[in-house]
Amino acid sequence: QVQLVESGGGLVQAGGSLRLSCAASGTAFVINAMGWYRQAPGEQREFVAAISWSGDSTYYADSVKGRFTISRDNAKNPVYLQMNSLRPEDTAVYYCAAGLGPLERLRTFYWGQGTQVTVSS
Repeated sequence: QVQLVESGGGLVQAGGSLRLSCAASGTAFVINAMGWYRQAPGEQREFVAAISWSGDSTYYADSVKGRFTISRDNAKNPVYLQMNSLRPEDTAVYYCAAGLGPLERLRTFYWGQGTQVTVSS
């Protein structure tokens, strides 16, 4: 079983930055990657970014490529999502997930509780 706890959401003006963190605990043999997803009001949850468990491979949705960076120092450290040049359309609840790759087709098995990101215009 894997537990995921997100932090770092908040309110920011358009063009600003936020960094989200996801701390993972527990063990699961089927997990080899982690990802960030988001869900805006009235919308379906969508993929944002994914990273291999070791942190050496990443994959991004086109909508955030060049603005967001997913990272982790090693398998024991939190996963971060650095979000720059934020836009009002980035407003959503952001969820951390753990699952099984490949990164471009991540199968998610565990989810965090979500953290709200609001970008004002």
